Amino acid sequence: MPRVIGIDIPDKKRLIISLTYIYGVGPKVAAEVIEKLGLSPDLRARDLTEEDIGRINGLLQTKYIVEGDLRRQVQNNIKRLISIHSYRGLRHRTGLPVRGQRTQCNARTRKGKKRTMAGRKKPV
Repeated sequence: MPRVIGIDIPDKKRLIISLTYIYGVGPKVAAEVIEKLGLSPDLRARDLTEEDIGRINGLLQTKYIVEGDLRRQVQNNIKRLISIHSYRGLRHRTGLPVRGQRTQCNARTRKGKKRTMAGRKKPV
């Protein structure tokens, strides 16, 4: 498995798909990187040479914010929202949906597992 910016990318997949395993690299950025370096998008990741891997590393670290730096930046943005007591920050702090989604019938993954209320009478 080739190692790009400390991440093992799958070697049996096409290069354009393998690069998306890096946090912050989507299909569009992967296509840009491949085009800038003059590599074939149909090339398998296992067929990369050490020189190609080094060029990919260099380009991703200089031109794009990826992996640890991007994760840190996102966490700092969330901490800032919480510290200024904005509405979005309050939603982050309580673990509820941030972007206006409903919570009455959905959002189980953030609200937690459904719990039955003990001692509640059912309406007749």
